[in-house]
Amino acid sequence: MTPDELEAELARRRVRPAYLLAGPEPLLREDARRALEAAVLAPGTRDFNLDRLDGEACTPAALEDALRALPVLAERRLVVLREPETRRRGAEAPLLERLAALVAELPDPPQSVLVVVAERPDARARWVRAFSEPSVRVECEAPRYAREIAAFARREAARQGVSLGAGAAEALADRIGPQLLLLRQEIAKAALFAGPGRPVTRAHVLETATDAAEEPMWALTDAIGEGRLPDALELLARLQAGGAPAPVVLGALASHFRKLVRLRGGGRVAAPPYALRKLEAQARRYTPVRLRAALRAVHETDERLTGRGELSGELALERLVLSLAS
Repeated sequence: MTPDELEAELARRRVRPAYLLAGPEPLLREDARRALEAAVLAPGTRDFNLDRLDGEACTPAALEDALRALPVLAERRLVVLREPETRRRGAEAPLLERLAALVAELPDPPQSVLVVVAERPDARARWVRAFSEPSVRVECEAPRYAREIAAFARREAARQGVSLGAGAAEALADRIGPQLLLLRQEIAKAALFAGPGRPVTRAHVLETATDAAEEPMWALTDAIGEGRLPDALELLARLQAGGAPAPVVLGALASHFRKLVRLRGGGRVAAPPYALRKLEAQARRYTPVRLRAALRAVHETDERLTGRGELSGELALERLVLSLAS
């Protein structure tokens, strides 16, 4: 199932027992999660009927308890489990085995809806294959080709109520590429530049849009992983000055440190040989305890960015980079 198909199904009020939001694109995963939260949770009951579990710390019993709990003043409750494969290789087996069994046992229609968010789950794993009818896997893959990115830009502009002139979507695709969170922000920025009620032209895009190739995100993640704190802070400042949204930066950091956790625990990650050697060297800089603390810090920063903290996104990220690279 694609994110668009999920949105159409939710509009028809079809809610399944369990969803696996899988794929490397953080915007699509987060949009799908928010759509499910809006569809499942009754207004005003979020605090009572939403459980958020971190795969690095979650136990099989905690997951089962969350799914067995009864909804409060509502028809359904929602359980969100993030990255169940994050643990050291082999240590996650009890959780994944119980997860597979629980997905198969959930009734349809559901009383508790399970949403598992995973960037790169092992498609061969039993727990992944458990997300079959009536449950489902939602593929959160960014478009790869320029025409597909331009089509996404047109859909996103329509969602924002922005009119794109001839060549504007293609210019956005060329300038931003498949970084969808950044693309979303750049459409809004160009619309403000164009003025109320006026279409965004190609010239507006070229004037306002960040060139995503100017400051690659991997330069920041490498600086942090190698402990080059001054470089990391400078790169973060450049990215922020260029308009990179805080969720894009945080998503890159989360993905990078999950790779380090896997490597430090004896697992594997998909990467070219040169990049893999760098990742392995970075993983050796951290103890397993410190890597788990790093993932917790990323999770806490995510909480702050979603409105649960008093810090601005810029300051929250700066503090995170300080803690990760020191």
